[in-house]
Amino acid sequence: MSRKVFVGPALRRLREETRLTQTAFSQRLGLSVSYLNQIENNQRPVTASVLVALGQTFGVDLATFATDDIDRLVTDLREASADPLLTDAAPSLQDLKRVASDSPAFARAFLRLHQTARRLGERLQAAGDAPILPPSGEETAGALLPYEEVRDYFHYVDNYVDDLDRAAEDLAERLGLAAASDRVQVLAGYLAARHGLNVDANANLGDDVLERYEAGPNIIALDGSLDSSTRAFLLANRIARLEQSDTMAAIVSAAGFRSRAAADIGRVALANYFAGALLLPYRRFLAAAKETRHDLDWLGRIFGASLEQVCHRLSTLQRGGQRGIPFYFVKVDRAGNVIKRHSATRFQFARFGGACPLWNVHEAFEQAGRTFVQVAEMPDGTRYLSLARAVTKGAAHWRAPVRRYAFGLGCEISYAGEIVYSEGIDLKADANVAKIGVSCRICERANCHQRAVPPIDREIRVPSDRRKVVPFDLS
Repeated sequence: MSRKVFVGPALRRLREETRLTQTAFSQRLGLSVSYLNQIENNQRPVTASVLVALGQTFGVDLATFATDDIDRLVTDLREASADPLLTDAAPSLQDLKRVASDSPAFARAFLRLHQTARRLGERLQAAGDAPILPPSGEETAGALLPYEEVRDYFHYVDNYVDDLDRAAEDLAERLGLAAASDRVQVLAGYLAARHGLNVDANANLGDDVLERYEAGPNIIALDGSLDSSTRAFLLANRIARLEQSDTMAAIVSAAGFRSRAAADIGRVALANYFAGALLLPYRRFLAAAKETRHDLDWLGRIFGASLEQVCHRLSTLQRGGQRGIPFYFVKVDRAGNVIKRHSATRFQFARFGGACPLWNVHEAFEQAGRTFVQVAEMPDGTRYLSLARAVTKGAAHWRAPVRRYAFGLGCEISYAGEIVYSEGIDLKADANVAKIGVSCRICERANCHQRAVPPIDREIRVPSDRRKVVPFDLS
């Protein structure tokens, strides 16, 4: 059954941006005013013919009207509305879908308010109910964690930034990076010729410093313990800071980050984005990904990139007219903390608390270097081909700290035939499917043997005549 697509707010925003009345707008599309009004108010779904007319008449990318944003908003709203503070007035799932579809701006504002209230509550608890004042120079909205603001920004732009991506691809072509045997040397030569900077690639910077930029003597110092892929990435990142500062400032301004710290972190993330796009230029990388059937190690050898760089880049291939497979990418530590999270999929991530213990990204720590493959089903019935692998960041010397992470990469099961890791797996066998959830606190699965805590929006019953692995039943 085909899915009905409602695009009211996006269509209304397009009409307002073109400064057209409903009458003029409907005439250009060959629609009646009443039909346009119904579409704008989400009373009727948009048809394929109307979407085509919008693309031909106004030159808009049809991805503008994608419904993934609505799915993500509904998931986030459902988790927020399960807060005990809202128990007596929790809206239904249908109400949440209606709000996300009809008033997405209001939905995002509600999420920001909920995050602020939650963080302030945590700070009050930590301070023993002492008065909490916002940091100097910050607005009260700074109660939102800066990393969460930046994470949500990338979450809602499908982890793709067109201006930076195209600029990076153009520079990669000019430098001939695709054919270069030593990308560090090419980038170092470019920095010397274009910016008068000398690169010292064998500096001793200490255990926690990777790169140091000294503007006075015009030196970029890289720690000598770094591998070539990390060195290339750091030099590409420095190029972004030197040449894309105006573009990044404009993007940060348009993003509307609510704190200075979030804006600063946003610029760091955008510089990292440019660096990845420079080392793995869009069209060449997309072609190689298709040719290798998304073999992570093979792609790493072709582009001289690390596993993390390859996985991250796969999650960004969402350019209009040249889209790759929509992937999610996540990086976690051994405690389950999500360090990095990017997604062009509908995969539902927990905003608070830990992720589902049945997800194979946790299992990966049991055997570093092995790629774990899992068919995972979320509570909404969507199935994903999920890959996970743990890596160890080597130490520079005997007493240097060792860092261990696990990377998760996945896509909807409909794309599994294009992924080499699906070979030999019966994708249709229910016995091979792991029934995972977002997190225990909002998971509605009643019979999960790994449940840590009951869902906060369900009542529990503790039976007196029997004892199960999980000591309670859900009402």
